[in-house]
Amino acid sequence: MKRKFLLLLETGLVLAGLMLGAGAWKLNAALEQPLNLTQEQLLDVPAGATPTGTFNRLEADDTLSDAFWLRLYWRFNLAGQPLHSGEYRMTPGMRASDLIGLWQRGEVVQYSLTLVEGWNFRQVRSALARHEKIEQTLDGLSDSEVMAKLGHPGEFPEGRFFPDTYRFVRGMSDAQLLEKAYDRLHKVLAEEWEQRDPAVPYTDPYQALTMASLVEKETGVPHERGQIAGVFVRRMKIGMPLQTDPTVIYGLGERYNGKLTRAHLREPTPYNTYTIPGLPPTPIAMVGREAIHAALHPVSGSSLYFVAKGDGSHTFSDDLDAHNNAVREFQIKRRADYRSSPAPAPASDATPPAEPAVEPSPAETEPKGEQ
Repeated sequence: MKRKFLLLLETGLVLAGLMLGAGAWKLNAALEQPLNLTQEQLLDVPAGATPTGTFNRLEADDTLSDAFWLRLYWRFNLAGQPLHSGEYRMTPGMRASDLIGLWQRGEVVQYSLTLVEGWNFRQVRSALARHEKIEQTLDGLSDSEVMAKLGHPGEFPEGRFFPDTYRFVRGMSDAQLLEKAYDRLHKVLAEEWEQRDPAVPYTDPYQALTMASLVEKETGVPHERGQIAGVFVRRMKIGMPLQTDPTVIYGLGERYNGKLTRAHLREPTPYNTYTIPGLPPTPIAMVGREAIHAALHPVSGSSLYFVAKGDGSHTFSDDLDAHNNAVREFQIKRRADYRSSPAPAPASDATPPAEPAVEPSPAETEPKGEQ
């Protein structure tokens, strides 16, 4: 009897060992199986999805087999591991274990959107609306309704968002991305305001932001930002109109067709710095940290005028006679390849068209930058 019992026990242990061995082999085969793919695919894992449901879906799609063993592996080895929602890139040759590794590391596919220095809010909204991976929640809303949705009712949107390349995963909304850009701008502005030159004539950070937008739009080469800010600040301090074309163009809105005329310069609008004293009522474009820094740290000097030379840089002048001479040299006798800013890089399909180039106007008795 005892011998029979030992024989049965031995047989049971052998069978158990064989079953464990077979299970281990099957589990390993399930993990090492290549995904059934002929080209790259994106696996969309929605919020709330579970590994069990996702394995079953992949098996139903014939992307993999033996989902039971993969579920078993996850249950006993990764029970506390969350499955992050998002898109996962699956490529030919990838194994099931490689896909599980992506899930463990949360390596979801990221997308990007670049908001460009100098863009206005209309261009920002256009870029958001054109991005197919961004959830659209602002379509049909006015600019004021957008600001209210973001939690900032009554604020004018122009210049309130920081230009940068923003990375995100599928499912981020246009409002969420704008919130990130809004918070970033105001963080940078606060940091720069704390370090401002005490002699600048602004009463609050918003005025500095407005000045930075003028500097951003007038600057063709980065090293001139401080000089351009210096010209504007000196004009403000002596009560001289700023007389900068980009503000006039902004005030014209969609009526601007690429050419600025004498009539435009005389037309009264809140943004016509030929006819109003001091700064316009709001920023006219998005600004980077460098433009904010320049507005808060203008380069000292005596120049009150600047004129574009045609290669993106400017000539600065202390008095009207010198400026008019520069206008005659660089504007009236301009070359065929004249530019008020450096030649742009080839435009990306995902980038909205930039504002039309400014057509500089003839010299006036009180000229300013782009003349």
